[in-house]
Amino acid sequence: MKKVIHLTTYNDYRGDFQSLFMLYNEVISCNEDIEFNFSKCNFLRPNAVAFIGGLARLIEQNQRAVTFDWHSVKNDAVMANLCQNGFANSFNHTSSGWDGNSIPYREDPVNDMNGVMDYLTFNWIGKGWVQVSDPLKDAIVGRMWEIYSNAFEHSETPIGVFSCGQLFRRHNRLILSTVDFGKGIPCSVRDFLVKKGVDPEKVSRLSSGVCLNWAFTRGNTTCNAMVARGLGLDLLKEFFQVNQGKLEIYSNDGYAIVDKDGERFENCNINFSGTIVHITLCCDETIYRFGNEV
Repeated sequence: MKKVIHLTTYNDYRGDFQSLFMLYNEVISCNEDIEFNFSKCNFLRPNAVAFIGGLARLIEQNQRAVTFDWHSVKNDAVMANLCQNGFANSFNHTSSGWDGNSIPYREDPVNDMNGVMDYLTFNWIGKGWVQVSDPLKDAIVGRMWEIYSNAFEHSETPIGVFSCGQLFRRHNRLILSTVDFGKGIPCSVRDFLVKKGVDPEKVSRLSSGVCLNWAFTRGNTTCNAMVARGLGLDLLKEFFQVNQGKLEIYSNDGYAIVDKDGERFENCNINFSGTIVHITLCCDETIYRFGNEV
């Protein structure tokens, strides 16, 4: 038996992420092979591309077949985008990607530090769409690498990490999304606190928003190494705020956002067993550098 899933239009507002989580719950709750149909889809932002790609690999991991009906794509812009970023080629379409306004769709089934660092350097922050000095660029890439590393170290993701991004020239916005389908940051935090001797009943009452706040706090880490990094987000948070950009994290039923207005930690109505990190940067004329740079 095969179940046909009709993909709709996915942007990157809160409601769009919730729609993706509903898609996730629909797919994992059935035991049939899956065919994704694009006839109702008019737009896919990078968060949806990375999420759907990861979801497809999760279906395969669960010993079910997954196919994409490329003939069902009615919107030429959707098809062009999925070809350009390499997503289509990753799922049995004959096209190959090309250099344009996309940050290529990427799958990291295992921890590949050099590959991820090159991807972030040459396809994202070092592409020239955001003007940053070399020292700051290297520091940003290093902190972003910690986000990938955290997914491999703590999330227990069975299929790795998935990434995609895009430059939206008309809006001067550069977007990058990473997705893993592990157990999620709040779950990892709760497990860590219990192992450290905190009362399990007390830990069980911690909301996902509170757990994300804990993970964002300098000095807190679930890493076994003696490195207090708090997800390595301090420099990133400052950069996003200065840039007028934003960092959003969806994990389990928690939501975190860092933008010009500060940090907020909330709970969502829909649960997702995994983590999405969604970054939006402003492509303005400013040249960003460390304060001590000439």
